[in-house]
Amino acid sequence: MSIEFLLTTLVVVATPGTGVVYTLAAGLSRGAKASLIAAVGCTLGIVPHMIAAVTGLAALLHASATAFEIIKYAGVAYLLYMAWATIRDKGALTVEADTAPQSTLRVIGSGVLVNILNPKLTIFFFAFLPQFVPAGAPNALPRMLGLSAVFMLATLAVFALYGVFAAAVREHVISRVRVMTWLRRTFAASFVVLAGRLALTER
Repeated sequence: MSIEFLLTTLVVVATPGTGVVYTLAAGLSRGAKASLIAAVGCTLGIVPHMIAAVTGLAALLHASATAFEIIKYAGVAYLLYMAWATIRDKGALTVEADTAPQSTLRVIGSGVLVNILNPKLTIFFFAFLPQFVPAGAPNALPRMLGLSAVFMLATLAVFALYGVFAAAVREHVISRVRVMTWLRRTFAASFVVLAGRLALTER
């Protein structure tokens, strides 16, 4: 594993996207535990993309416009749902300090869906991993799996930091209705923007 791989991974993981927005929202709305669970869910959402990349399904997605479009628009629909749920206080962000916690499975499930419904992750793995595995390497598959595991660990760590930070400032904003309303609208708008970006994504 090279320094270049680590640096590239950290830059990619730290760049704000759907997973970051979801984890931040979980931390602000329900605290550190929820944000960590959300980070786990987002990380698990990477697994199908990783498997697709190392088994060759990514090549099919890249070649098949229909398969790509189906997954892409499913992702767009889910992000728009997240925006709607957020603005209605029934999803990612709520204003009540004593809101009953969501179940672990529900938080993880939402995190998984946020990442699993983004076909660009599959294409990213397909294009990203081979750059760090020499052509014709005898242990190409194990090496790609190892690099994917590092990518997932980095995702979990960075997302957890985002979430814990959000949870740390939670008490400073949770009692301020105007601030929470602004944050709720900001997160909802972020999900809409991310949905728009995904909808405009080309293979």
